Amino acid sequence: MIVAEQKPLAEIKSMVAPYSRIVIMGCGTCVKTCFAGGEDEVATLASALRLAFGKEGRDIKVDELTVERQCEDEFIHPAAPQVVKNQAVLSLACGAGVQMIASRFPKIPVLPGVNTTFIGVLEKAGLFAEKCLGCGNCILDDFAGVCPISRCSKKLLNGPCGGSQDGKCEVSPEIECAWQLIIDRCRAFGQLDKLKTYVPPKDWRPSYAGGPRKLLREDHVI
Repeated sequence: MIVAEQKPLAEIKSMVAPYSRIVIMGCGTCVKTCFAGGEDEVATLASALRLAFGKEGRDIKVDELTVERQCEDEFIHPAAPQVVKNQAVLSLACGAGVQMIASRFPKIPVLPGVNTTFIGVLEKAGLFAEKCLGCGNCILDDFAGVCPISRCSKKLLNGPCGGSQDGKCEVSPEIECAWQLIIDRCRAFGQLDKLKTYVPPKDWRPSYAGGPRKLLREDHVI
């Protein structure tokens, strides 16, 4: 899932300060799961903004709205009547959701209320960890299901750097050495010989180096 964290209240307050009527729009999927932008976060943030502006003697109207997904127009469309009556949208979705809302409502400012951080997993309650960079060419089969692009601090493709100690990365003892994990898993499978194959430098063209990406599924085009 996409993992995000809500921006500091002071930063959000500064963004919405020019407006007297805004709608905070939450998203009911990824950012809800990581406690950054679901219904609860919308309600809490709305209350915090009303209180903060109220202390300054400002009467700001804050509407609350959460849709299932901000990245799909079919979920955005029913929200249009509530959106258009406001001066701005404070979106608590990921960057893709913010841009989708901005595209759907070209005459209304859309402000980001969260920082999109990474594609990750829930390791345990309250702890989210990055696992994928969305590089566009998955090579997990070569590395026993552990991605050296996202999980090795140096993004090494042909073995460890030699700086790790006791299975921990030299960058930080809080980081597991990805290559230690790769080697351990290959050993468990009896596939250590796979790691003798040279892996060429990563081709970043399928990733962000090639510009904005699109995926066309012709079998779903109407």
